[in-house]
Amino acid sequence: MTETLRLSWATSAARWEEATPLGNGRIGAMAFGGASGRFQINDATVWSGTPDGPALSLAQVVAAGAGPQRLADVRAALDAGDVRTAERLLMAFQGPYSQEFLPLADLLVAVSGTGDGDQARVLDLDEAVLTESLRTPSGVVRRRSWVSAPAQGLVVELTADSAFDVTIELTTPLRRLDGKPEDATRHGLTLDVLLPIDGAPLHEEQVDEPLRYADQDAAYDAFAAVAASLRTDGIAERTASGLTVHGARRVLIALSTATRAESWWAEPEGDWRTVPREAIRGLARTRADAAARCEATDLLADHIADRRSLTRTRFAIGGRREGTWDVHRDVLHGDDPQLRATVIAEFGRYLLVSCSRAGGPAANLQGIWNDQLRPAWSSNYTININTQMNYWAAPLLGAVDAFEPLIALVEHLARTGADTARTLYGARGWVAHHNSDLWGWSLPVGGGHGAPSWAIWMMGGVWLTHNLWDAYEFTGDLDLLRARIWPLLRGAAEFCLDWLVEDAEGMLRTSPSTSPENSFFAADGAPTALGLTSASDLLLIRALFERALHAVEALDIDDPITAELDHALARLTPVRIGDDGRLREWSAEVEEVEPLHRHMTPLVALYPLDLVTRERTPELFDASVRLLDARGTGAMGWSWAWKVALRARIGDGDAAAGLLAEALAPFEGDAARHGPVDGSEWGGLLPNLFSTHPPFQIDGNLGFPAAIAEMLVQSHDGVVRLLPALPSDWERGEVQGVRARTALAVDLAWSGGRLSSAHLQNLSDTERTVTVEHGGNRIAVELAAGASTELLLADFRTPAAAQGGALHAR
Repeated sequence: MTETLRLSWATSAARWEEATPLGNGRIGAMAFGGASGRFQINDATVWSGTPDGPALSLAQVVAAGAGPQRLADVRAALDAGDVRTAERLLMAFQGPYSQEFLPLADLLVAVSGTGDGDQARVLDLDEAVLTESLRTPSGVVRRRSWVSAPAQGLVVELTADSAFDVTIELTTPLRRLDGKPEDATRHGLTLDVLLPIDGAPLHEEQVDEPLRYADQDAAYDAFAAVAASLRTDGIAERTASGLTVHGARRVLIALSTATRAESWWAEPEGDWRTVPREAIRGLARTRADAAARCEATDLLADHIADRRSLTRTRFAIGGRREGTWDVHRDVLHGDDPQLRATVIAEFGRYLLVSCSRAGGPAANLQGIWNDQLRPAWSSNYTININTQMNYWAAPLLGAVDAFEPLIALVEHLARTGADTARTLYGARGWVAHHNSDLWGWSLPVGGGHGAPSWAIWMMGGVWLTHNLWDAYEFTGDLDLLRARIWPLLRGAAEFCLDWLVEDAEGMLRTSPSTSPENSFFAADGAPTALGLTSASDLLLIRALFERALHAVEALDIDDPITAELDHALARLTPVRIGDDGRLREWSAEVEEVEPLHRHMTPLVALYPLDLVTRERTPELFDASVRLLDARGTGAMGWSWAWKVALRARIGDGDAAAGLLAEALAPFEGDAARHGPVDGSEWGGLLPNLFSTHPPFQIDGNLGFPAAIAEMLVQSHDGVVRLLPALPSDWERGEVQGVRARTALAVDLAWSGGRLSSAHLQNLSDTERTVTVEHGGNRIAVELAAGASTELLLADFRTPAAAQGGALHAR
């Protein structure tokens, strides 16, 4: 049996932040373990709101005065230097807030006679199985739990040599519909749940009805069902609260869910409106029953095979990854930075493929794990960094299946965003702003009183297209580019072409413009976020135009938009360097309100893009490094992950490792308290290794493997770089299966801080010459279609040019 990487906790979880995350992309479970055997259940399609919410809100915003004429007035005010009038006029463009991702149910699987004191938990990150040994007066009961994609649900298996009793209950924090005879039988439980049609974010304290449910005759029936099926050799009986099984040696419980929103997500133009509740309930029951009829060994084998197929990337910084690592002792309070880096990279890999799978919605601010009816920031899609960071690692890990939901999300956004672009701004294409949700919300949010620093930003969709470009660049999949990515790039480019305005010199700029979520002091001495053309606007648009042109070339198509793009690129305002040598965040010299601001958006061209590099743009590179230096060290999980990646991109491995060490420190504060966004109360890792702001956000966890991979392998700017930012205290290690642009798989090992060996495989069906760099030397490697080659340190001691040609695959 192949050794795996396992995480252990000495006790069961007393709090949600101590529970263990399990998931199959659609269903998430937080397993508490111990006597109660609580599994807090989420379904990725359980959100407040309705499919027509974005359209109805757009109509309300237009009725309140938003539109192209109001935009012209905003621009005129900004040109006149009247920022306060511009701010007031922009309030009309703000719709209500995006909707909320909600908890669905709780499953309790309590074994009689157990206590919580010493009930250890072990999570296998490779097999995605949680194992517990529960001590009872009659012996040990083994409980194994996993959320299976093949079985479409949570599976809980209990086995023992001696008979035991277990109680099973199913509850919901949402509105449970009237009970029906089939709600509980000797073989299972069913919950019918009504979801709210509107949810207000937690920070809107004045709302009288935070979660609003629909009347019976509402146009949208927000219905969901949960079913748990049972198979046992014991005697099962109904109780007032659920089921009790007596005298069992084997119990198998399978839980699944179904929602109306699931059908809508899969096919928005389908017949989801007319599907009766009975059919939705029946789907949940069918899924659970089918799994419960199977042998646990077969369910587990199918689950493990599925999980192992998702990504072959493995990190072994320090030389070892396998074994059981005590989270409290070895990770949170351990003194081995190599082990801690390995675990956090592997945990991020585990979480990504657990919370994002083809066919389901994209990972939100908390992945698919949330127990709050009013979660922080609605646990939505925050698309000015957080959603993008969720998916930075997916191409690097070769996690194609995990990436697909992001493409689907952008396709939903493009549908609603086309109406928003046309109606609000008189523009072609599509636009998305700062927040989104399951329903493809594309409007600005804020309810007419949101600060422009976060409520007014028109580049959210543009940035998401760069994630999609990565999906193409790392795979070289022309069919994917042609069928799904190019239409989205083209639509975003059309919007930007129409959004840009000329200045007095005929150059193109953006107006209004903000730099998420930062602000500066205006001429009147008060803070503002509104200006003319932030650096991030210019850089995101330039990269979009260039990549759109690359797509046209790669697809060999004749498209009239190419002439528009060429013309606009020639006139796009360049980013500026300030008097202090830093890259300017705004077009003018201004004083920042928060010099240590957590957002690094002006540096987007350095990472994750590659517009700014040491070789091609040395002045902008140096100015970017100066800005990075000025922003200081950590703030919260996601900001740390970004700064680690930025330090890796510039080749500063020790600084990257120092930031990573800060980010991986245990958080000792109140995890439920919302920490200030200025970073004065830094987050770290919670007891279950979730990264926290506080509160918990998954973007830090999902960003860490991308940042750590960037320290070991880089492939931007046409060069594959091996160990470009290796920290001095990472003395040895290896990594397998990291992907590089375009369609390359890289395995490498190092010892004593130097490369030992590297294996490159060409995953494409075309021959190519790859430029590989290590230790300041570059070699050219020729790889036939599907071929691989081994490289040694000696290969880099003499550049390829001096060798008289390229190295051939051997």
